[in-house]
Amino acid sequence: MFIKQQLDDSRTDQQLIQHYQATNDLEVLSALYQRYLEIVYGVCLKYLRDPETSRDAVMDIFEILIRKVKSHQIDVFKSWLYVVVKNHCLQILRKNKRSLTQVDFDISVYSDDFLHHDISFDFAEDHQDLYECLKKLPDQQRSSIELFYLEKKSYSEVANILKLEKDQIRSNIQNGRRNLKICMLKKADRAK
Repeated sequence: MFIKQQLDDSRTDQQLIQHYQATNDLEVLSALYQRYLEIVYGVCLKYLRDPETSRDAVMDIFEILIRKVKSHQIDVFKSWLYVVVKNHCLQILRKNKRSLTQVDFDISVYSDDFLHHDISFDFAEDHQDLYECLKKLPDQQRSSIELFYLEKKSYSEVANILKLEKDQIRSNIQNGRRNLKICMLKKADRAK
C-alpha cells in the first residue's frame, strides 16, 4: 500500500496550489496530494475493483496533476480532484474495454467532504430495500437524491428544478443519504 508521509505543512489547499502554480515545486504538489491519497485510492478501488490497478492509477493521477494543477483554476481541490480521479478510472475501464459496472451505493465509504456525484443506483431486485427506503424519504430529500444521483444533475440544475437554493440541495442530499443509511441499517437488523 502507500505510505502516507507525515507532513508538517499547515498551509491550506489553496495556498499549496498557488505555491505550486508559481514555482512548479513538486514537493508542494506532493504535500497536497498526500492529504487525499487514501481517498483517491479508495475511489480508484471502487471503480477499478483491483488493488494493483488502483495503485497504478493513484501514481498516474499524480502525473496528471503535475500538468493539470498548473493550468486550471481550482476553487475546491477535493471536488476537483474527485472529478480527475473518476475520469481517469473511467478512461482506464474504457481503454481495457471492460464493461462499466455499476458502482455500489455504499454511503459509509464516502467522506462527506468529497463530492460523489457518480455513485450509481441500481434498483434491481437485489436493491429493493434501497428503493423502498428512498420512497420513505421526505419529498425534498427524495427528489434531490433522485435528480442528483439517478439523473446525474448538478447541484445548480437540481436547485433550478426544485426552485431551492444550492445550500438547501446540499443539505437535502446529505440528510437524505443519512436517512437512507439509517433505513437500510434498520432493514438489515430486522433481516437477522
